Amino acid sequence: MLAGTAAGALAGVLPAAAQQTQLDTVTVEAEAQQTPTGPIEGYVAKRTITGSKTDTPVLEVPQSVFVVTRDQMDDRAVQNIGQALDYTAGVLGQPFGTDPRFDAPLLRGFSAANSQYLNGLKLSRDQGSVSIEQYGLERIDVLLGPASVLYGQGNPGGLIDMISKRPTFTTFGEVMGQVGTWDRYVGAFDVGGVIGSDVAYRLIGLVRDAGTQTDFLQDNRIYFAPAVTWRPSNDTSITVLANIQYDEAGTPVGLPVQYTVGPLKNLLSTNFFLGDPDYNSSARTLGSIGYEFQHRFNDVWQFRQNARYLVLDWDYSSLYYSSLATPTIANRGTSQNSENQNTFTIDNQLEGDFSTGPLTHKLLVSFDYRHFSQDNLTTFGFGPQLDLLFPVYGQVIGGVPWYASAVNGTVSQAGLYAQDQIRYGKLLLTAGVRHDWASVDSTTDTNYGDTVQDQNDQATTGRIGLTYLFDNGIAPYASYSTSFEPVIGNMPTALGGAPFQPSTGEQYEVGVKYQPIGWNAFFTAALFDIRQQNVLSSQLINGVSYETQIGQVEVKGLELSAKMNLTEGWKIIANYTYLNAEITKGQYAGNRPANVPENMANLWLDYTFHSGQLAGFGLGGGVRYVGSRYALDNNSIFLQANTLLDAAIHYETGAFKAQLNVNNIANETYVSSCGFFGCYYGDGRSVVAQLTYKW
Repeated sequence: MLAGTAAGALAGVLPAAAQQTQLDTVTVEAEAQQTPTGPIEGYVAKRTITGSKTDTPVLEVPQSVFVVTRDQMDDRAVQNIGQALDYTAGVLGQPFGTDPRFDAPLLRGFSAANSQYLNGLKLSRDQGSVSIEQYGLERIDVLLGPASVLYGQGNPGGLIDMISKRPTFTTFGEVMGQVGTWDRYVGAFDVGGVIGSDVAYRLIGLVRDAGTQTDFLQDNRIYFAPAVTWRPSNDTSITVLANIQYDEAGTPVGLPVQYTVGPLKNLLSTNFFLGDPDYNSSARTLGSIGYEFQHRFNDVWQFRQNARYLVLDWDYSSLYYSSLATPTIANRGTSQNSENQNTFTIDNQLEGDFSTGPLTHKLLVSFDYRHFSQDNLTTFGFGPQLDLLFPVYGQVIGGVPWYASAVNGTVSQAGLYAQDQIRYGKLLLTAGVRHDWASVDSTTDTNYGDTVQDQNDQATTGRIGLTYLFDNGIAPYASYSTSFEPVIGNMPTALGGAPFQPSTGEQYEVGVKYQPIGWNAFFTAALFDIRQQNVLSSQLINGVSYETQIGQVEVKGLELSAKMNLTEGWKIIANYTYLNAEITKGQYAGNRPANVPENMANLWLDYTFHSGQLAGFGLGGGVRYVGSRYALDNNSIFLQANTLLDAAIHYETGAFKAQLNVNNIANETYVSSCGFFGCYYGDGRSVVAQLTYKW
């Protein structure tokens, strides 16, 4: 029904747009000025560096690439990366509900928890993970399908590349204040300028004091990100990007299945906290510094080097739900974790643009290296029971943990890759190959015994794609790509002591992209078939969640997407995703993979008056549909579909802009996920009021 509504709305708008929107000189100039990392006016991005690691039109990448622009994030007043991705084809932005500790979207049915990048460099993680502040981003690029040929180890669902705001060699400023539901208060600034003629800077900061839908759960943050660009000539530049971020991100506690998706689901409120406010602490510090250097030698060759050093320190303690002792008494356990992680990443790229007879080439030859080290301590103990109907907090919590582990180890990867984008007339061939060397060297000491993992893996991956570029903006394409990922579970070996085998994946994709001439829009349609081998699945043994390799997963799907900026004030996003997902080998063969819906669809419309008495006033509205799915690979828990309505109202005059955003207007109650440690609600109605001043 939603897809039909979206189609009907578009059918009504498109003819008018085609008639009223002529070849506008201003629009064409704005498109020509787009860069793959810089600001974009509206929702339609035309260029990407994520899809090929070269500055390439999105139209020419033989895979699906979707871009969430800064304007799109601002119009919706998003609070985190998951929310920012909610209106993106092929993506389930918040499959586990809102968890202030991290973002873990699903891409084409595969988890992106370990497939997130910042400025093209991978964000490595273990139990703790980075949570990137969306206010510091210029855009979010989503590359769907295997991308190992460019980025090394990763799963076949794709990756998320978050692009930071950078100096722009202009003088500007912005201050923003925000208040919202659940005692949310945010203040932020974004200022930039020029020093002399060859140096530009940018300073971004944010402070947040906020609760969440769940009682006693905080989502506080302090964030500061300075950046500077030195451009001594038109051929050479270096940009230094840094950030420091401190979070107090509480740990959600699952609720019993019986009280969420079972017969007693109406007895507990969505804000019920099954933990204890006196035993729920979280302190995470994330810091990074890196640079992006580029130099053009001549009209043919240029060199780029991107590098970053990142540190993550995280200490937290919480209770978790384990089982029901009686119909109203919950058993709980204690969990404590202390993590120290360091990641160094460097990517060297040599690009040549030249011709050989009738063929033109964009050749990329590169070598990258990543080193991740961690020193983690984790304990689990017994916690006091809690009466679900008459909870008593502040109980004595302590005792000797029944499980303790100390992990000290490193993971490294080196990759050598080459790619050539070969053009012959209107035909474009994109071909790439890569070889990776990956190693894991870790020691896990527990009170049940010790495990040493010394594992070396290597693999060759590739991508080949063919695109035909018609003069009218239509570009059909077909591609084949593969992926490779060393598997590191929550124990360094599989049950029984054997090392995990690397996970491999492959995808066939055909589609068509359309960038119409004369008006600012982009349309895509894609069919894909993905297979992944040696997939991990969680298994609960003696109260501890272990991981096993379940065999093979196959996902076949369809994606339809439309983004439009129309000169009469309309901005439109419409997406539909169909996923036919199945576990084809292993313990749960024949089942549907956990948390993968069959259908997803969304539609967002924003209209701003540009003339008359209402000039500067605007309205926005959206609908998000996520189909029914199973919570676990064993398909024992069924989650109902949900349809959520969003709205926005905004007014801009001079340097001021005021806006009010409401998500889940109807306050629909829905369960977003369930696991061995309970079920989690998605967010109910949230309201955010924001005032921005720019100069």
